[in-house]
Amino acid sequence: MWRIGQLARMVGVSERTLRHYDKIGLLPPAAVDRSTGYRRYGVAELSRLERIRGLQRLGLPLRQIADLLDAPEAQLRQALAEIVTGIKHDIAALAAAAAHAEDRLATPMSILPQQTTVGSRRLRVRRLRLDHPSELAALCPAPPATLLTWLRGQPTGGFTAAVTTDHDGERLTLPARAVVRAVVPPSTDVVRAGQDLFSWLHRHHLAITGPTVEERLIDAEGAHAVVLEVSVHPRRHTPAA
Repeated sequence: MWRIGQLARMVGVSERTLRHYDKIGLLPPAAVDRSTGYRRYGVAELSRLERIRGLQRLGLPLRQIADLLDAPEAQLRQALAEIVTGIKHDIAALAAAAAHAEDRLATPMSILPQQTTVGSRRLRVRRLRLDHPSELAALCPAPPATLLTWLRGQPTGGFTAAVTTDHDGERLTLPARAVVRAVVPPSTDVVRAGQDLFSWLHRHHLAITGPTVEERLIDAEGAHAVVLEVSVHPRRHTPAA
């Protein structure tokens, strides 16, 4: 039989690791000398340790390895399939984060768009006909207020907008939907922020499916904020070749 140091050297782990495996019940020694307290390991423990290390290399955490060491092969394969799915999900999330960071580096922007989902809303609005986005600021009521436009980019002529009203007006329901949202910094012109947002949507091949919502907010301290929100298709569209 081997002492703990000998087994550690054979497998390439530390004695501290073997003691931890013993403490959590993952790899108890074959015997413990009553007088010295030395742990003794045999071939069965060597085989079990190699299996533990092999499962770790496959990405399984110790708490899951404890349940799978003596499990049937089918159960182990199911666990590994779940691990692979999780890893692929993490890789996709990291790739998306890297792409957003590269886009930010390549194209300076006044805003930081975020994709999310929102619930349905009911509004009472008054529709307007405008010639240029710069007219919106003068027509929008004091915050809190909501302004909507049905644009897909910089308008080439007149366009329709709507603003919320406390008086009689058209009832409008916005369904639950996927959106891209951006908070406009106080130092940034809202029209420029809108142009940057549409450019970002175009670069990321996201199809606009509803109105752009411009939320003009005010907090208890009197500070103002503008939030832009564009309804989009939840899946990215690849442009035709």
